[in-house]
Amino acid sequence: MESLLAERPLLTSVMLAAMAFGLLYGWLQTGKKPVGVAGLVFLLLIPLAWVTASRWETDREQIESRLYEIAAAVEANDYETAVAIIADPTTRAEAKAELQRWTFQLARVNQIRSIELIDGTFPPEADVDMVAKVEISGSSGGQDYRVPRRLILKFQKNGDQWQVIDYQHLPIVGGPDRFSNKPRVSS
Repeated sequence: MESLLAERPLLTSVMLAAMAFGLLYGWLQTGKKPVGVAGLVFLLLIPLAWVTASRWETDREQIESRLYEIAAAVEANDYETAVAIIADPTTRAEAKAELQRWTFQLARVNQIRSIELIDGTFPPEADVDMVAKVEISGSSGGQDYRVPRRLILKFQKNGDQWQVIDYQHLPIVGGPDRFSNKPRVSS
């Protein structure tokens, strides 16, 4: 229900409008005042659904905004900010060492394939499968590469913040290549 109301206000509005018009049509046919009032109430709920959706940030939306923040930090070559989202100190150090090997001219979230919240986990966890486009050059000023990368991230909610607890980056198709980190998360 949360995702329907907060993430899909258009669908919610269409359902409310269908109910409203059905009730208003029933009122026109029967002349019963309570049916007409119920129809008007459903009509008035449509703007309320949009206001609710604009103010309610769901877990998926929080994770998505974190992904864009990370991409901006990577593009700015701000490695401290980029790895600050990683909860595990060892994984954070590995990611920082990996990022420092490259100079980024571009880092964009190209496509978020899925953000799946895992039911029954405490603290809450989510798996993210996404595609990022990066343009990099080696730290020694070598050749520039422009490549799309598939990122598989495992998030965990600590307090009110979503943090990465594990990650893997791969080419879009196939297994690991020479740019991939060691496989940790299954796809």
